[in-house]
Amino acid sequence: MMMKSKHARLPPKRPLMVYDGDCSFCRFWIARWRERTKGRIAYRRSQQVAERFPEIPALDFQNAVQLIEPGGGVSQGADAVLRAYQISGGEPLPFRAIRSVPFFRNVARIAYRLVANNRTTFSFLTRLLWGGSFRKPRFLVARWLFLRLLGAVDFIAFFSLLIQVRGLIGKRGISPVTDYLEFAREQLGSPRYRLLPTFCWINASDGFLVSLCAAGLVLSAALVFNVWPCAALIGLWACYLSLSVAGQTFLGFQWDALLLEAGLIAIFLVPPLRLRPDWRANSTGSKIAFALLLWLAFRLTFESGLVKLNAPPSANGEQTWRALSALKYHYETQPLPIWTSWYFNQTPLAWHKFSIVVMFAVELAAPFTILAPARVRRLGCGAMVALQGLIAASGNFCFFNLLTASLYVLLLDDDVWPARWRLLAKQAPERLGGWPAWVVAPFAAVCASVTTMQLAGTMNLSVPWPRPLASLYSAVAPFRSLNNYGLFAVMTTSRPEIIIEGSNDRIDWRAYEFRWKPGDVTRPPGLVAPHQPRLDWQMWFAALGSVRENPWFVNFLARLLEGSPDVLALLGHNPFPDAPPRFVRALLYDYKFTRHGEDPRAWWKRELIGTYCPAVSQQDFAPAPTLH
Repeated sequence: MMMKSKHARLPPKRPLMVYDGDCSFCRFWIARWRERTKGRIAYRRSQQVAERFPEIPALDFQNAVQLIEPGGGVSQGADAVLRAYQISGGEPLPFRAIRSVPFFRNVARIAYRLVANNRTTFSFLTRLLWGGSFRKPRFLVARWLFLRLLGAVDFIAFFSLLIQVRGLIGKRGISPVTDYLEFAREQLGSPRYRLLPTFCWINASDGFLVSLCAAGLVLSAALVFNVWPCAALIGLWACYLSLSVAGQTFLGFQWDALLLEAGLIAIFLVPPLRLRPDWRANSTGSKIAFALLLWLAFRLTFESGLVKLNAPPSANGEQTWRALSALKYHYETQPLPIWTSWYFNQTPLAWHKFSIVVMFAVELAAPFTILAPARVRRLGCGAMVALQGLIAASGNFCFFNLLTASLYVLLLDDDVWPARWRLLAKQAPERLGGWPAWVVAPFAAVCASVTTMQLAGTMNLSVPWPRPLASLYSAVAPFRSLNNYGLFAVMTTSRPEIIIEGSNDRIDWRAYEFRWKPGDVTRPPGLVAPHQPRLDWQMWFAALGSVRENPWFVNFLARLLEGSPDVLALLGHNPFPDAPPRFVRALLYDYKFTRHGEDPRAWWKRELIGTYCPAVSQQDFAPAPTLH
């Protein structure tokens, strides 16, 4: 398409954009462009200035915007928009490509003409999708709230560990970290510090483990109350990484990885040196970090749907997610059901199927609203938060739901929040301060490269990545802070449950009761989230395999025979309060929820499958094993 050239005889002193002031659609978008071009371009209604430029036909003013430059050059329509972005100095990369490539430039001209000829329709769509606000969205309140929520989640995570770390990995715990690090020292040599980054190389005593958890609590509070938040975030990430490495199998959950990744990125969201920074302060570096957090929210949600869609068949040969039957099993077979899980389990299969369809719609479609217009983005945020709320209402998933919802909060622009918050955010300009772009940009490049490789793997794409990228992937892996996600890709269709019993004569066997995992069939499933009883969770995983596949379990039995107080503190009831039993064993049962009309006192019914671990005594553990 050839554009007729025009030249202004009396050009303005600075670039001037002339638009149809009678068109509400034009007024909306001019207001938005006015903000984006930051004073480098003047804007006037054609009704005010058309007479100054008689060389431009009146019909051209009605049909398209006109950009008149100081040199007299005139461009219109799509060309005027692209040129305005170029002049403003903030031209996005896609606009630069459109302007530079003739094919794309012609497509832009056709699209502009389509919109210009149907302004009434597009005006309606604009207000439907963007609402009445013309301003570029700001997310200062969301950023402030996210950091406080992140601090709260960190506090929960560290407190949850504090009350069980001795029993899990302490000196008399199930898997002592001292033994684990000694084994690593022998097997790995000097690379051990890089492959297993933890402060526990300095000190692995019980007191030091407790001190790491206590430090996490103090730093979490500092983050919540905005006391040197950058230092707090660095300390939180380092302490949690140390505990994650030291925790071995007990801290290998996806929410542990998610907390590390979110915490690492958040370091660059706040000024590095300010003791109490203004929450409205903004910088190029913080904007990059903000984009990385949105990318994390996208990957977390999209990959969760993708792994279910591509999941292999379950043990019974059924692809439960594609068959829309997964929820028929999920409420009953999830690691730690809550009492509401029983009621969810009773709902009809048709409701389960409908729920899965909605879940796929949210997990596979809603993430793409992150870059959508305001109202669509808010709707997507609401859908994803609602899904997390339903998951939390039907099962115990620790701090995962709160942490995930905290990431979704970042999708809500300042116009969503209460008037007082909006006023505070509006009063402050976007101030400079914080990490410089030359520091954050390389970090962002590493994050984007590694996580893109992970996403491609989740999508089953075979990409011949360059060797340097593969090396980069291996180099960052030990820090557990760039991850792929996706819970319950393969749905378990039955619930094997391990019941541990002790005896002094091999005749009278008494069961150890856990606080949260199923045991006594008359005990209702309890609410424990956001705390995570990590031994209870690992018992669920152990039941899906054999005792040989879970060597930590054998050490657990040894601690019961020793009567380790730290380990016994992890349980709900010790049937041998005076002295440990001479023998312990583990039986495997199949648990199912009762149905309406069955025994009203029981929540579960169970059937013995067989022996998980035969009876053992202290003589079978001489010397006591060191398991990793």
